[in-house]
Amino acid sequence: MVLTLSSNQALAQKRNLVEQILRQNSDSLLQQIVQHPAKYQVQILYTQINRDKNNHPKLTSYAYHLNPENYFYPASTVKLPGALAALEKINNLNIPGLTKETPLKIDSAYEKQTRVLSDSSAANHKPSVAHYLKKIFLVSDNDAYNRLYEFVGQETLNQTIHQKSYKKVRLLHRLSVGDDAAHGRYTNPITFYHENKIIYQQPLVYNPNTYPNQLKTTLVGKGFYLNDKLINQPMDFSERNNISVQTLQEILQSVIFPEAVPVKKRFNLTPDDYTFLYKYMSMLPRESSSPRYDPQEFPDSYGKFLLVGGTKEPLPPNIRIFNKAGWAYGYLIDNAYIVDFEHKVEFFLTAVILTNEDLIFNDDKYETETVGLPFMNKLSNLIYKHELVRKKKYKPNLDKFRLTYD
Repeated sequence: MVLTLSSNQALAQKRNLVEQILRQNSDSLLQQIVQHPAKYQVQILYTQINRDKNNHPKLTSYAYHLNPENYFYPASTVKLPGALAALEKINNLNIPGLTKETPLKIDSAYEKQTRVLSDSSAANHKPSVAHYLKKIFLVSDNDAYNRLYEFVGQETLNQTIHQKSYKKVRLLHRLSVGDDAAHGRYTNPITFYHENKIIYQQPLVYNPNTYPNQLKTTLVGKGFYLNDKLINQPMDFSERNNISVQTLQEILQSVIFPEAVPVKKRFNLTPDDYTFLYKYMSMLPRESSSPRYDPQEFPDSYGKFLLVGGTKEPLPPNIRIFNKAGWAYGYLIDNAYIVDFEHKVEFFLTAVILTNEDLIFNDDKYETETVGLPFMNKLSNLIYKHELVRKKKYKPNLDKFRLTYD
């Protein structure tokens, strides 16, 4: 079971392992971050997996400065729950002919909305939920997420997640298109079709509900740029997306090991959905033929900060990372299940760090390359090395995650 964070004493004991691993390393960057965790707003959740004789997983979590009350901008990590909600909506609709592969068209019916009639990156040039999911996990495509957000709708998206006991999540807007609180509540008309037959039509949807900000930590930094003008006051993230480190990892665990989490916390997914997710969450951009990506522009580390972050090195063939990373405003987050087939290693690791030395947002001066990615790389390799020597009573059977890629 996942660590329950209600006991301060238990949490302190669990936290110590991550802190011990960090402090036992002499790397100057890691020590700088360990000595100033508040400055870097670091949060880490490391979960060990121990199998029983029947290969059933038992999860034990270790936390470092984990605090759901401390706000961080989750950036593209919200695409994982968004993707799961889209798949669940298709399954809940249960309409003959409506699948994740069914072609769709998106119309516009409200200010700032845009249409989609075709997708040149798809082999058949037709948009679909499945193709958007591929682009989300392969290269963290923002438009792909926005289109799934429009299909699910803001109300259904939040309701789907809240009903599974992930209560403090607020998903309020599209990404990188200037959505404000009002625009995020209106989502586009969508038509799913097969040849000339309409399978399902969804009109413009408006969410009458609001999701008040309950955190007191959404004023961040000391300044930000707005229309090329410096505003000397903290940036207000109260109308931005919010999800905690623990919730991110719990949602990932529900996908990787649905049998190990309570039924109420699982998404309504089919066996094919799970296989599809495992494939594209772990696929590298160079392995995809549709869409096709230039490996020089999208190296293995593009959307995988752990183990290879900040490098152009290929991921070793014995390792697969099932994850969704995010980066924006100087925040870097990765949420991953990591597998080494050769050495029978598996673990969850979720981490966030703020790399914004001057605490000014929107100035494009972030220490992503010099602090953020090296931190993710070094942290994950320390945890990985710890896992390599950690004794386990039963070695895991990882065949479930051995997949065929394009």
